[in-house]
Formats: sequence, structure tokens, C-alpha cells
Amino acid sequence: MEKKAVLALGGNAIIKAGQKGVIAEQFQNTRDSLGGIVELIKRGYKLAITHGNGPQVGNLLIQQLAGIDKEIAPLPLGILNAASEGTMGYMIEQSLQNRLKKSSINRNVITIISQVEVDKNDPSMLNPSKPVGPFYTEDKANKMKKEFNWTMVEDAGRGYRQVVPSPMPLDIVQSKTIEQLVNEGHIVVACGGGGIPFFREDDGSFEGIDAVIDKDFASALLAKKIGADLLVILTGVEKVAINYGKENQEELDVLLVDDAKKYQADGQFPKGSMGPKIKAAIQFIEAGGREVLITSIDKIVEAFEGKTGTIIKR
Repeated sequence: MEKKAVLALGGNAIIKAGQKGVIAEQFQNTRDSLGGIVELIKRGYKLAITHGNGPQVGNLLIQQLAGIDKEIAPLPLGILNAASEGTMGYMIEQSLQNRLKKSSINRNVITIISQVEVDKNDPSMLNPSKPVGPFYTEDKANKMKKEFNWTMVEDAGRGYRQVVPSPMPLDIVQSKTIEQLVNEGHIVVACGGGGIPFFREDDGSFEGIDAVIDKDFASALLAKKIGADLLVILTGVEKVAINYGKENQEELDVLLVDDAKKYQADGQFPKGSMGPKIKAAIQFIEAGGREVLITSIDKIVEAFEGKTGTIIKR
């Protein structure tokens, strides 16, 4: 039986906390993240890889803003999303090609810049809430709001940040091509940073929009579109836990979908951390997927051996 998987890398795996994010660090972190990918291939999976881009797009935004004083117009967020898909795809592609060669595995690695459709009437479009980029003083925030029509919010006394919509993904333009390439045995890097968001005009034409699509939701949609039976979500913890950070914290080896829904409703999985991952896992399994594995990037091989990680299934 043919096995297909989508593996979702977090953007924080490529620029780790406390690092400056210089390209040498990013390449090294990328190389260090590939053990699980090679393990999946050895286990017979055909594979697509997605990745986050939060730290990378944040850095690109800072670079854009540095040019404003030089009267260089900043590039919009959608274009920066596309740029990060290219640069990060290149790093993953080259690093994985080298790793596969050392392991005597003959597979092509291909990066596809992915456009992801959203609804222009998604509730988040009227209520931007996803923070992006650096913190600003109130004066600077007012200037950015006036000059570029940004939505700026005060963030817990730390300053002001731009917030953008985070709509749900509806479709992936390149999904058929990605599916074909994966079926042929190629490893495809796609939907980086959740993909480049766009909506359809009344005449069917595409129009880009400044928004951020959650990487986990896009990964679940891609897994559904290409007929994957396994979705792997890599994050900062080994296992999903309930009562996280409390004395009665309980780590879960297996989480059934019905229990996941109950815990979600009880507020066990916050929106800013595990919540989107659990919601994406539920969406994927209810769409026909077999199971979801959630674990940390440095424990993925052990997770495939059943020694750690959380399996979510029916």
C-alpha cells in the first residue's frame, strides 16, 4: 500500500530562540532538522514538506522598514511571504539533497511557491489579530498607520505591533501538481509560511492580500488534497499535554479526536500555541486522514519508533 505524508516544520526550528538568524545559523538548523524526513523516506513514505516562516518574515519586515527612511517603499506582506517561500525552500531543498546523497537515497527535491485561496469575507478580515514584525513606539505606530494603512495595536506594554488577518485556507492552486510530483516519488517543499494568500474576484481572477495563513491549517489542507494518510506536526514540545504548566500536567501518548474536541472546548489548548495544531489535526482526520503525529523536531526519530510524541487518531 502506498504511504504518503506531509511533514510540517516550524519556522522557529530554522531560527532558534536567542539566535541572530544569520544565514549560517539557518542552514545549520535546517540540516539538523532533517533526521525525521530521512526516517520517513526510509519507512517508505512519499513526502511533502511544509514550513513556518514567522521569524524569517519578521526579519524581512524589519529590512523593509529600514528602507523607509531612504524613501524606498516597503514590499507588502504577501510578497514577503513569497520571498520567504523561495529562500527557505532553497535552504531545505539543498540541505535535504545533500543529506539524501550521504544516505544513498535517490530522490529529487522540488520547491513550489504556493498560492492559497482564502475568503475575502472571512471574519478575520474584519478583525485583524495576527501580530507580525517588530515593536514600535506610539509615534512610529501612528506614522505607519497613516502612511501605509496598517492596523496597529498596543501589546502588553511592550510597544505597538502591526496586526493582520489570519483567514482559513480554502484551496491550494498548485495542489494537483504537488500531488502528481509526490506520487512520482519526488519530495516537494510547499505551502511555506501557510502559502501566499489570495482571494478570487467576481470574474475569477486572483488578487493577493496582506494576511498570514496558519501553517498548520495549510498543512492539514495540503495533506487532504494530496491524499496523505499521515500528517506530522513538529513543535517545541515532545508531547501534547493537558493542564500544561500545572502540577497536574498530563502528557498524552494517544489522543482520540472526540477527546481532542472536548479538551479544545475546555480551553486546554491555547490559540497562540497548541490550539491551531490540534484543530488542524482534527480537520485532517475528519477529512479522511489516518493519524497525526505531534512531537518536537529533535525527538522525531524516537517518535517514529513509538518512544515519544502524541498520536492523534479516530
